[in-house]
Amino acid sequence: QGRENYGAAYAVNSNGQLYTWGYNGDGQLGDGTNSDSSIPVYVSSAQSIYFTQIDLGKAHSCATNYSGEIYCWGRNSFGQLGDGTTSNRDTPTITAALGTKAVAISAGHDHTCAILDDGEVSCWGRNQNGQLGDGNEGIDSTSPISTDTLGTNRDAIAISAGRDHTCVILDNGDVSCWGNSDYGALGNGDDTDNIYSSPTLTNSLGTTANPRTAVAIDAGWRHTCAILDNGDLSCWGHSNAA
Repeated sequence: QGRENYGAAYAVNSNGQLYTWGYNGDGQLGDGTNSDSSIPVYVSSAQSIYFTQIDLGKAHSCATNYSGEIYCWGRNSFGQLGDGTTSNRDTPTITAALGTKAVAISAGHDHTCAILDDGEVSCWGRNQNGQLGDGNEGIDSTSPISTDTLGTNRDAIAISAGRDHTCVILDNGDVSCWGNSDYGALGNGDDTDNIYSSPTLTNSLGTTANPRTAVAIDAGWRHTCAILDNGDLSCWGHSNAA
């Protein structure tokens, strides 16, 4: 698989080895330098870490390994690498203790979130707009912290961190989001510049007569889209193409 962020691109091969190329001004290539590369290079230590998935933020990247540990590198001005500091890293650096294993990872603009193997969500980094979901608007975290409850007996099964908000799919197919509701990015009917620092359910994905559930989710700059169980695509938030 491969994705692209702020001038860099990555790919993971079938052996869990991670390759990277492109812009490297903040160390986001993870090769121990700040030099750009026009050809794929190994991320440092990738030969022995064996990554299972990776996600790219604005200028940082995070990946999980087979043991459920998370490694991050690149820009760290808000603690988005989760290692307890705000120092940039040009090689993969393990995050602070998660308390349990990670099964999914998503890197946002300046924050990062993970689903843990107990279905809970842990986030770290910038929290100016409540995008960490821990109920503490404006208090950044350089280490992983748990979000507020996702609902009674609910677990997260998919996650996506956007610019100033984060969304998850719950195990019943509902979608829950938190962060800045500007332009309606949270899908809860509020399109004003309000902050929801705890998870809040979106409005119905279908109709009363024909309810739908989500099977995939992606949070963008000020909008969010979900693939529904019937294959339809549902989106909400900023729609100005100018």
